[in-house]
Amino acid sequence: MSLLNRVHLNGLRAVETVARLGSLAAAAGELNVSASAVSQQIKRTEKQLGQALFERTPGGLVATEFGAAFTARLGAGFRELAQAVAMADEASQCTLVVSVAPAFASKWLLPRLSRHFARHPNVLLRIDASGRLADLDRSDVDVAIRMGDGKWPGGRAELLLAQEIFPVCAPSIAARLHSIEDLAHTCAITDERSMISWDSWFGAAGVEPVTFLKGARFTDPMLCLESAIAGHGVMLAWQLLTADALADGRLVAPFGVRAESGLGYWMVTSATKSESRKVRDFKIWIREEIEATTAQFRALDSAA
Repeated sequence: MSLLNRVHLNGLRAVETVARLGSLAAAAGELNVSASAVSQQIKRTEKQLGQALFERTPGGLVATEFGAAFTARLGAGFRELAQAVAMADEASQCTLVVSVAPAFASKWLLPRLSRHFARHPNVLLRIDASGRLADLDRSDVDVAIRMGDGKWPGGRAELLLAQEIFPVCAPSIAARLHSIEDLAHTCAITDERSMISWDSWFGAAGVEPVTFLKGARFTDPMLCLESAIAGHGVMLAWQLLTADALADGRLVAPFGVRAESGLGYWMVTSATKSESRKVRDFKIWIREEIEATTAQFRALDSAA
């Protein structure tokens, strides 16, 4: 059995505090207990050690020869413990935990993170790629980015970008689409878990919906996107999912019509926690990146 197991940590803390501050009253104040409780902890520790640490004198407690050597070592040990705890606190303060859906993380956020690293080199960014909105009051997540209507109980939601939907496809498919009616001769790539529908887009285009040929079906928007890039058909997509593939020509938005979805990307933080500097900085950075992506879409519209 370890020797430490026979001595209570609270007792050692009481011994160290009395030795450092010089009185029971001062130690009681720091430890937020009564002087009597401190005295009892010291007696219990002396019994556990089998050694007297203090002499009881009319002027108060005076360290014995053994007690002086013991408390000097004890003080050094508690200073080491304090430094270890401070390291953990510093790491927590310098780590920003961002919870995002995997598609958003992979297709938009990750290619831009190097600019956040360059601007804030002292902040360690940890990405929690999950489709589930974390409990922002009871977890280490600082910011969550989610697609939806902005209504998350217990969270403070700020709109990043209203989501617009539009068809995308590989250039080889787009070359055959001279009108919206031509979609009837094209396979639809379907995300079975999607919150958006073709009817909204056809309504914005002012045409009757067409019936697609049967195409691939997936349960993940990233797979839908890769299928569209591979030339398997047409996908109903949105800005942040397709921004880079449209910019480098892997995808084309053939008709230049975008429809409002009623959804958006939202930045969600705790409604009860105070906002830290690292969160404020992240918000500024990501809004700048969103604006750059929006400008990219405006340039594509102008070119079309």
